Amino acid sequence: MSDDILPVSYVVSTDLVRDVSDALREGRTADALAFIGELHAADIADLTEALPSELRDALVHALGRELDPEMLAELDDQVRDEVLEQIEPEMLATHLAELDTDDAAEVLEDLDVDERKRVLEALPPADRELVAEALSYPESSAGRLMQRDYVAVPEYWTVGQVIDWLRDSDSLPEEFYELFVVDPRHKPVGAVPLSRAMRAKRPVRVADIMSAKQKLFPVEMDQEEVAFQFEQYDLTSAAVVDVDGRLIGQITIDDVVDVIEEEHEEDLHRLGGVNAEGDLFHSAGQTARRRSSWLLVNLFTAVIASITIALFADTIEQIVALAILMPIVASMGGNAGTQTLTVAVRALATKELTSANAWRIFWKETVVGGYNGVFFAILAGALSYAWFNQPLLGIVIALAMIVNLVVAGVSGLLIPLAMWRTGMDPAISAAILLTTITDVVGFFAFLGLAKIILL
Repeated sequence: MSDDILPVSYVVSTDLVRDVSDALREGRTADALAFIGELHAADIADLTEALPSELRDALVHALGRELDPEMLAELDDQVRDEVLEQIEPEMLATHLAELDTDDAAEVLEDLDVDERKRVLEALPPADRELVAEALSYPESSAGRLMQRDYVAVPEYWTVGQVIDWLRDSDSLPEEFYELFVVDPRHKPVGAVPLSRAMRAKRPVRVADIMSAKQKLFPVEMDQEEVAFQFEQYDLTSAAVVDVDGRLIGQITIDDVVDVIEEEHEEDLHRLGGVNAEGDLFHSAGQTARRRSSWLLVNLFTAVIASITIALFADTIEQIVALAILMPIVASMGGNAGTQTLTVAVRALATKELTSANAWRIFWKETVVGGYNGVFFAILAGALSYAWFNQPLLGIVIALAMIVNLVVAGVSGLLIPLAMWRTGMDPAISAAILLTTITDVVGFFAFLGLAKIILL
């Protein structure tokens, strides 16, 4: 059977989770391990996350020395913390020695200082030095993301020399996609894709087939910028250099895919005012406390909207229909603004929205807001007239709809842009600010126009 065609049993299904759970509860360890069989490490991680906390501990103990180290790197941070508590430092060091440097550092970074020190001391000296160095780089940097294993060759070698060396070497990375060509100071001067090297004749010099233009990533570069450049230039791997320009590691596409997913997930959670770090796997009390801060901010902004309504209390008392129609204006503005906000935050992250085209996008969103405002003003006005048989009330809600949808579209763009220009993450609190603006503007426009036109 082809390796890239996985049978259905490799999927972590509800039945598999139930069977493993029942076996662990009943102490049938052998059956539980049989159910897992030859699952991929990522699937075992998914299965572990799907189990209740007490059964995760039982599974880790059942796996013992057979635990696949790759599983640790695939686990959610919160679940991984629980799992690591069940593994002795010496055993954990044994597992980490089998991982790439970047994965080992990711597993270790969440441990407390004393336990991390114990695990590092239990690692073989060569691995200990590499992992400790990886941990010394800033979190979310290219240095933390890179692998220290790579293939570097001098430019004066021939393809034949490279092939012979690769066949005889015992210290090659498990996977690599290109040969980095270095000068005597170990600075990258080019790269040769493996596909090109394998097609070249043995006498051909490496310098004659290398690509002199290559993307070099400074060790301090933020991982989000690394991911952007991999996506922008369709990279499979790339060299990482230190402050002196010397080659010290490589970043491969599999690690970048994880970064892209992580950044997308982080933006999505922040737009919703949710802490992305293990929120799904925290206890109910922990989750409630983490979310309460944003809800408190939302309460404050809701009070501002309520104060706006209170300014027109006398108007609402005279025309009760206004209280019925107010939510329509506010909700339409909020939804329209959220559409623009979502597109803007993502465009900023992918650098599709920049200072160069901000004004053009601003005018576009203004036109879009006006177009939708007019369209839905006609619908809302007709609905109000049919409902309450008051032509002027229909005109009021129509005008308020136009105002709020234009403001919503413009605010959905300007809020994340302003935050980006000041160095803030556009995903943080942007949604709450937008909701406040659309609610206040919507209520003020609708009730203010009603007071002017109807009274």
